[in-house]
Amino acid sequence: QVQLVESGGGLVQAGGSLRLSCTASTRTSSTTTMGWFRQAPGQEREFVAAISWSGGTTYYADSVKARFTISRDNAKNTVYLQMNSLRAEDTAVYYCAASSRSWSGGSWIDNPGVYRYWGQGTQVTVSS
Repeated sequence: QVQLVESGGGLVQAGGSLRLSCTASTRTSSTTTMGWFRQAPGQEREFVAAISWSGGTTYYADSVKARFTISRDNAKNTVYLQMNSLRAEDTAVYYCAASSRSWSGGSWIDNPGVYRYWGQGTQVTVSS
């Protein structure tokens, strides 16, 4: 069993930045590929970004491309989401997710069903 704990959410003005962190309780094959998702009130959970085990491959939703950066530090069992140029429409609960599936590219990684473990979420609110 892997526990994921997110942190770093909060209230920020439009145009500002936040960095989310997600720390896994253990480093196993279950955290091979990591992703971030978000869910706004009344909307379905949507994919934000994913990163391979090595960190060499990343993938982003079009809505966040060039503004958000996903990275990971395997020595710390932690994945990060640096969010810049935040917009009001980025307001949501952000979830970290872990998958045991190896990934070296391809958009299939944006499917929530690929991920087995999920964090409890952290709220990000962007004021306009």
